Amino acid sequence: MLLTGVKVFTATRAKEREELGDVVTEWIRAHPDFKVIDKKVTQSSDREFHCLTITVIYQYEDK
Repeated sequence: MLLTGVKVFTATRAKEREELGDVVTEWIRAHPDFKVIDKKVTQSSDREFHCLTITVIYQYEDK
């Protein structure tokens, strides 16, 4: 069965935002059976907070 999943990574603190790409890369490496089929980067902010979100859409074939 072919499954499609979504993994969402978010960060609001400056240091966490700087490291978010590495966090996503580590997650992808830890799941070699997942095939990334799309990704989306979103940034939102207000007067005080800045949020960075990386959404990864993947497929997994359950054998």
